[in-house]
Amino acid sequence: MKFLHLLDKNAERWLLLTFYVMLVATMAVEVLRREVFSYSSIWGEEIVRYSFIYLAWIGAAAAVKERAHIRIDVIMHYLGPRTKALLYIFGDIVMFLVAIVALQSSFEAVHVSAKFGSVTDGLRISKVWFLMAVPAGFTLIIWRLLQSFRRDFHSLRTGKPVYEGDTLFD
Repeated sequence: MKFLHLLDKNAERWLLLTFYVMLVATMAVEVLRREVFSYSSIWGEEIVRYSFIYLAWIGAAAAVKERAHIRIDVIMHYLGPRTKALLYIFGDIVMFLVAIVALQSSFEAVHVSAKFGSVTDGLRISKVWFLMAVPAGFTLIIWRLLQSFRRDFHSLRTGKPVYEGDTLFD
């Protein structure tokens, strides 16, 4: 149970760190190879590209978890805790519906790629592994939205201030 709590708390951090290190290390090696040895590989650019795609989708889920997406919240400062919680719940419902539709649509590309056996140009690995970044990202987003609903409904019931995430500017 402790491991699941640790995983829930830090999953995006660990994944982001892994893909970021992979991206930076591969890019550094490729720049070195190109500038020093006048040779570059086909696969290096692909690893960097797909690592960046995974970074974007996992980062989107992490932003949902921390309520860190860009938003205009001037009105929120003038609302009471109950109204503020209801507004956050409404926003999360809209995001949840969009994420469900996007998740369903993103599986189409994965299905077509698996059906026809498409592979990447350099690595010669099935594109399914890389196309899964989008459904995996939306699945994480949906999971974090469900947790947000739970947290917000609890705040609404108890009258506590709703979680607003960290502020960038005060």
